[in-house]
Amino acid sequence: MATTADILAAAALGEDSDWEFKSAKGGFPGSFWETYSAMANTDGGTVLLGVSEKGGVVRFDGLTPDQINRYKKTLWDGLSNKGQINRNLLSPSDVREVTLGSNGGSATLLAITIPRAGRTERPVHVGQNPFGGTYRRRHEGDYKCTDEDVRRMIADASPEPADHRILTGFALTDLDAPSLAQYRQRMRAARGEHPWLSLGDQELLERLGGWRQDRNSGEAGLTLAGLLVFGKDNAIRDPAAAPNYFVDYREKLDPAVRWTDRIYPDGTWEANLLQFYTRVWPRIAAALPTPFAIEGGMRKDDTEAHIALREALVNALIHADYSAKGGIVIEREPDRIKMENPGTLLVSVEQYQRGGVSECRNKAVQRMFLMIGGGEQAGSGAARIRTGWQSRSWRAPWIETFSDPDRVRLNLPMVSLIPDAVIAHLRSRFGTRIEGLSADELQALATAVLESAVSNARLRSLTTLHSSDITKLLQGLCDQGFLEADGYGRWTNYHLPPAGGNGVRATQTGTGSGAGSSGPLGLSSGPLGQRSGPMGPAAASPAETLWGGVDAGGLGLQPGMEQQLRAIAMPIASKGKAPKADVERVIVELCTGRFLTGDQLSRLLDRSAEKIRKDYLSPLVEAGRLRYRHPEAPNSPNQAYTAGGQS
Repeated sequence: MATTADILAAAALGEDSDWEFKSAKGGFPGSFWETYSAMANTDGGTVLLGVSEKGGVVRFDGLTPDQINRYKKTLWDGLSNKGQINRNLLSPSDVREVTLGSNGGSATLLAITIPRAGRTERPVHVGQNPFGGTYRRRHEGDYKCTDEDVRRMIADASPEPADHRILTGFALTDLDAPSLAQYRQRMRAARGEHPWLSLGDQELLERLGGWRQDRNSGEAGLTLAGLLVFGKDNAIRDPAAAPNYFVDYREKLDPAVRWTDRIYPDGTWEANLLQFYTRVWPRIAAALPTPFAIEGGMRKDDTEAHIALREALVNALIHADYSAKGGIVIEREPDRIKMENPGTLLVSVEQYQRGGVSECRNKAVQRMFLMIGGGEQAGSGAARIRTGWQSRSWRAPWIETFSDPDRVRLNLPMVSLIPDAVIAHLRSRFGTRIEGLSADELQALATAVLESAVSNARLRSLTTLHSSDITKLLQGLCDQGFLEADGYGRWTNYHLPPAGGNGVRATQTGTGSGAGSSGPLGLSSGPLGQRSGPMGPAAASPAETLWGGVDAGGLGLQPGMEQQLRAIAMPIASKGKAPKADVERVIVELCTGRFLTGDQLSRLLDRSAEKIRKDYLSPLVEAGRLRYRHPEAPNSPNQAYTAGGQS
């Protein structure tokens, strides 16, 4: 027997890969092609033939030389057959034999590394019909794409950007004249007396990409980009334009108030992208400190952090898929800003972080904001955002992707790398043991506290370590009892063990957490307050102090806890039907002060797990009343929920 960690270390294929284990005892697995499609359409991955997995235990079954030769031939024959798979993404170096030790012997496996398909290569599908033959990867499974998903992939693959579409039946009268006038003013401020400013509205729009003529068909008219940036609200949401369009700014600065400010299409303003940008930018910019500085005899208010924040805001607008469900959501809280847009990333998360490749879904919208000083066109956006945040010594921004519906979220925490409260909390949990940790190990634990979990990918954005070194670091912290692991491969997340559970308990020796004590990085720390709740008295966690959430309990029910929770759930569990608001209220109450999984809530409420997740948990997370234990992996089978936001 061997663990996943054994395979990762021995095969040196990297923990950030998506894995699929197939025994292949009975021949080349027919399900391989669905996995090939799914991995290619998501973020790539590796299929290992000759490995079986049962109950979380991985066994090296191995393959004979004859099997390996036959399977290689079957693979290459299939890749050359359009009736089997429509696109070959593999090169010979992607198919290799790997020999691993197993129970004193060795086993030879066939490792097939499937790259992520490029924007113009998707959808990769089984058979000749993309509708019904296209798959995507979610956690460990291959899921068939809906026809809507496939249509969006086909649209993204087109050489013509989505916002270049000419809107039949629309005219300049569908645009908001004050928005066009305001744009001219902003362009003059950014570009001086630019020649385009002397042009009429239609000619200016032609230069910007807001009006164009198709040279092949002769059709001419307003483009989707022109309508999105300058249009009237009702025209934008016309079924022939962008019926799913929605923009929303939510400000949560007072815990006693659901929204301290909110901007959305309420009929009092023309909710095009330009007006949304001009209303939202001053509000999120106000979250950043502005030091007094003089440059050229004038006060300079644009810091590196401001430039980064503006880049992030414009990125959300230009990369959104306006045909997808859901809208653009910008949230400001006291210690973080989140920017979320509908659609998928057109590059991998790794490529996004590296930069240098500009894949923009709405190039005309990008040009329009570029001309008024917003955004970059050279693929340097992610690096610029990171640099701006580093200038404030804040935790590195990170990006999350979601499915059902497809969404991308950029998290911009305005919290120092390792706040004093985190040092105090870790010292209260682990005593003097944390004094022997390296700075990178301490960073891993701090991330697990502040963000509920830490992963290989997240730690790469915070340190200079290589992926394989991070794997060893995280596994070492698990071996020492500082962390626990959930899942494997791309979805491996590490979190602190439950307080008083199987993890290492806090000791009473050492420096303690008194005021003025110093942690391993020389940070002073003060005592944390105490709280009481269903789990008993415990130190308030930094997650509660800094993020407004709760860091209590684990994934399992504690002894004596089930009776108390069943009493809370009884008003719902005893009824066949109950008002949705009542069910939501009880779920939030059950999740207050602890994390509960969907399956646990299903048993407590006597409702199907699927219904609980779909009808209640997802909407409650979206509304901010619940939050994930593992926000970077929403579809993790180990996902759990706790009360967060306003109930």
